[in-house]
Amino acid sequence: MAEINLMRYYPKSLKPLSIRATVTEDDLTIARQFGREYFDGDRKYGYGGYQYHQKFWSETVRHIKEHYKLADNASILDVGCGKGFMLHDFKNLMPSAITEGVDISSYAYENSMADIKPYMKLGDAKTLPYPDKSFDLVLGINVVHNLPLEECKRAIKEIERVSRGNKFIVVDAWRTEEERIRHNDWVVTCKTAMHVDDWMKLFRDVGYNGDYYWTFS
Repeated sequence: MAEINLMRYYPKSLKPLSIRATVTEDDLTIARQFGREYFDGDRKYGYGGYQYHQKFWSETVRHIKEHYKLADNASILDVGCGKGFMLHDFKNLMPSAITEGVDISSYAYENSMADIKPYMKLGDAKTLPYPDKSFDLVLGINVVHNLPLEECKRAIKEIERVSRGNKFIVVDAWRTEEERIRHNDWVVTCKTAMHVDDWMKLFRDVGYNGDYYWTFS
C-alpha cells in the first residue's frame, strides 16, 4: 500500500466557490442522483457539462500504465467510470487490453462514448458484478467517498476482492483545518471525507492493500 499521485497530469478544475455558497439541501439531493443535472446541468450540481477532452485522461492513463508496468493485454476495471472517458483513452493506448467499467448512473451509461458502451455495466460499487481476482488493475477515482461510511468500506473491500494485483483509489481528504473548511464549502456528492490519517486507518481496518491518493480542496 503506497501513497502516490497518479493524477499529476490530470488538469485541476477551478471550483467557483461563489456558486457553491447558494446551493441548498434540495440541490445536493439532486446532485446525488448522478443524473443529467450532475453531469450536464448547472455547475452548482456538479460538472456543469461533462464532455470528452483528450487532455484530461490521455497522459494520466499513460502514466498509470507505465507505473504499473501493465501488459498490452492487461485487464482493467474502472469503478465509477461515468461516461467512459478514461476507458476510452486506455483502449486507445492499449487496444488489446480488456477494459471494463461500472457506474451507478443510468444517465452516464446512456450518454457514454459509443466505442466504450459495450464494455460498461450499470452497477453499484458496493457489490461489483465480477468474480474474485478478475482484473490486473482496479481503479476507483473519486467514487467511494460518495457513499456513507459503512457502504464506503464495503466498496473498498469490493475493489480489493476483484483485483488480482494492482489497485488505486482517490478520495476526498484534508491535512489541515483550512483544507477541511474549503472541502465543506464545496462538497456536493461526497458523504465520507476524513483527515488523511483517518483514511489510512480505514484502509488498514478493511484490509485494503492497494495504492491511494487524495483530492484536496
